[in-house]
Amino acid sequence: MKAWFIDCTPELARLFDSGAAPVPPGVRIHRGDPDDGAILAMARDAEVLMVEHTVIPDAVLTQAPTLRAIVFMGTGAGTYVNAALARARGVPVLTTPGYGSVAVAEHAFALMMAGARQVARMDRDIRAGVWQPRGGMQLAGRKVAVLGMGGIGQAFAERCAAFGMRVAGWNRSPLDHPLFCADLDQALHGAEVVSLHLALTEATRGFLDSARLALPAPGFLLVNTARSQLIDPAALIAALDSGQAGHLATDVFDAEPLSPDDPLPGRQDVTLTAHAAYMTRDAYLELWRRTCAQFEAVRES
Repeated sequence: MKAWFIDCTPELARLFDSGAAPVPPGVRIHRGDPDDGAILAMARDAEVLMVEHTVIPDAVLTQAPTLRAIVFMGTGAGTYVNAALARARGVPVLTTPGYGSVAVAEHAFALMMAGARQVARMDRDIRAGVWQPRGGMQLAGRKVAVLGMGGIGQAFAERCAAFGMRVAGWNRSPLDHPLFCADLDQALHGAEVVSLHLALTEATRGFLDSARLALPAPGFLLVNTARSQLIDPAALIAALDSGQAGHLATDVFDAEPLSPDDPLPGRQDVTLTAHAAYMTRDAYLELWRRTCAQFEAVRES
């Protein structure tokens, strides 16, 4: 069986070149970002496409008759592949959940720490020649609402608990977990930190609206390593402008890279990272292992 990994990143390329991540027979590697024509050409020359971060044009699903499956390297494949069309064409879209749970949870924790102590702002100040010590929030004893208690949310919640925070972990379906809180409003009420770990679906799009953003404590810290579309954008800016949200620390955005008119980079009450939460060597190795396992499953089916 032949496959193309269509958009190999430099991080994964280094693992291939070093021999740390073996490439199965039949799998070919395209390094860098292909255009739509190149994607279609690869799809016509393969039974499986492995996709790390590239949007798949609909033509791949309608004009590549040998294509048997798409392996999306991560979760949230619906952002990158037309799921309805894939189902209609009989092309399963497989995912690799769980590979980066620890990496993303640690990044969310780093964002929380940076936002709580204004680390990025002081770094910018010093580089600009401004010496201005700035106070911040001590996290021990603070209430944190963790919205979404899948693998990442649970890993983040457990780290917060170990740090001495009071954790209210809410999930859309009930969980048997000591940090689980069944009532969303109760989880949010009075929280001094809110961290998002929900999947993006039509039910969760705009999940944090103005009403829910009003429930945490005034000046709360909002952390997002999930999807930007979970938050109503107008409600977010209004909450930051009013001080109800004291700080946003986010790794995800509506447009990536950011559009020139995005309001966030011009604000002092935000900490921004470039959708890098999952990017550790350990996570990449696990991602490739799970991707290869999905490829083998298709080969054997």
